[in-house]
Amino acid sequence: MGSPQVCAGATLQCSFGAAPGTLNVLPANRTLVGGVPAGTILDSIPIVNITPFAMCQSPSNPTVIAATAAALGVFTPMPCVPVTASPWIPGGASTAIIGPAPALDAQATLVCAWGGVIKVVYPGQVSTLVP
Repeated sequence: MGSPQVCAGATLQCSFGAAPGTLNVLPANRTLVGGVPAGTILDSIPIVNITPFAMCQSPSNPTVIAATAAALGVFTPMPCVPVTASPWIPGGASTAIIGPAPALDAQATLVCAWGGVIKVVYPGQVSTLVP
């Protein structure tokens, strides 16, 4: 049994983020799921695909380090700007290919350079499973 296919509008959460973010999928691959663009593991570009998670609470984020130092050691979260350098790590053994890359399933994870792990909270639809 597969995992739900992730598509545009999916809800994401970072382990160091203060609020959920959204997955934006550009319609470049021309594949729709439930009437919206289907995601692939390559839909991992900060700001373009991965929206900010409100405030970043990662102690390894340079802006958080600077703000905390300026506040004389009082931990100070700063606005989130995701820094994802690699594609999504597939969560299942998906064999579906969309355009040049494997389909993005709801069990996939994405790592932020500041130590956060981004997961899919809601895939944007629940009727189509990735085989």
